[in-house]
Amino acid sequence: MRRQIDYRLARRAVLREWRLGKVGRAEVCDAHPELVRAARNLGEATSQECPICEKSNLRLVSYVYGDSLKAANGRCVTNQDELERLGENFDEFACYVVEVCTECNWNHLTISYLLGRRHAG
Repeated sequence: MRRQIDYRLARRAVLREWRLGKVGRAEVCDAHPELVRAARNLGEATSQECPICEKSNLRLVSYVYGDSLKAANGRCVTNQDELERLGENFDEFACYVVEVCTECNWNHLTISYLLGRRHAG
């Protein structure tokens, strides 16, 4: 089992603040255009509806970061096989999974976890 950080509580807090009118839609629907593009073209489709606009299903985008990754650092990973290959070839790196709505630009970090040979098994 991999060690991961789950950001569901933080997500609930943001959504609660938005529903109470304490933060505006522009503050919660602020995805960078490159993140929206990655979600549209490379993201994994989900059956979960956007909590803000309720018009589109969310997409998951996974990014990897780690000093040892060199050229792959900060790259969007498109499938599990690619992630496994990186894990076999590098000692340690982090993977961050972001949920994105391509309709209204809602985005939120969902989980992060460490991978690589150091964390195998």
